[in-house]
Amino acid sequence: MVERKATCLCGQLFIRCRGEPAIVANCHCFKCQQRTGSVSSNAAFYKRADIIETGGQSTKFSRTGDRGYSVTNHFCPVCGSTVYWEREMPADWIGVSVGAFADPTFPKPARAVWTQNKHHWVLLPDDIVQIAQNPD
Repeated sequence: MVERKATCLCGQLFIRCRGEPAIVANCHCFKCQQRTGSVSSNAAFYKRADIIETGGQSTKFSRTGDRGYSVTNHFCPVCGSTVYWEREMPADWIGVSVGAFADPTFPKPARAVWTQNKHHWVLLPDDIVQIAQNPD
C-alpha cells in the first residue's frame, strides 16, 4: 500500500498518509484563497484512520466554516506553510495540502467546489465536476 509524506517548506512539520486519498478537491472559496495566497486550494482528504503520524511543531488557527463548524489549520511556525487541517464535521476526515506532498504524480482533483468564486481566467479540465458550493 502506498504511503505519502506531506511537509512544510522547511520540512519540520509533516503528516504521513496511508493509501490513496478518498477525494482530491480543488476549492475556490475565499477562505482557501486567503489561506493559500493563491486563487484556489488543492486538498487531499484522508480518513483519520489512514493518518500514520504527524510530527514537528505546528501553530493552529481555527475558524468557523460556512456551515457553522470549526476548521483548524495546522501550519508551520517557522516557514508558515499550511500542511493539513481538521474539520469539526465530519470529524473523521483530515485535509492535506496537495502541494505539501511535492509529488507531480499525485492524483488530480475529481471536483472543484465553490466555483462561483473562481477567478474568471481560471480554466478547469472538462472532466472535473464543478460544484458551486461545497457539498460536505
